[in-house]
Amino acid sequence: MTGVRTSAPAARMPGARAATCEPMQISEVAARTGLPLRTIRQYEDRGLVVPSASSPGGFPLYTDSDVARLMVIRRMQPLGFGLDETRELLTSVDRLAADLPGTDTELDEEERALLVARVRRYEEAAAARVADLRAQLARAEEFAASLTSRLTT
Repeated sequence: MTGVRTSAPAARMPGARAATCEPMQISEVAARTGLPLRTIRQYEDRGLVVPSASSPGGFPLYTDSDVARLMVIRRMQPLGFGLDETRELLTSVDRLAADLPGTDTELDEEERALLVARVRRYEEAAAARVADLRAQLARAEEFAASLTSRLTT
């Protein structure tokens, strides 16, 4: 990619991977994720996503990995997870993904177990929240059906 500077590894979130496609501008990322530009910039400011590259003019460029990360954030919000919880989960997943035996990113057994347990807790919490939302939806559908039946009698 001529004219594109990638971010230094230290500036990226642990475990972030390089994408296999051309970098995108924030407007394309917004279109792909359904997130407003302002929200994406807020996530950048909070360190939840770090653009993987920058244009020669210094504008942030994003990869498919960055888009996937933003989609995780977007999907956690309707389940009631806050940004701090989202950061904790993303950091845990990143550290597990970067766990390569024989390298400086290799996790010891205790840390790996702690991270796996943390991710499992989020998985369980997400499943419980989805069940709650399904129950709410069922009640809403019952209500809508009761209104329909009142109109037809």
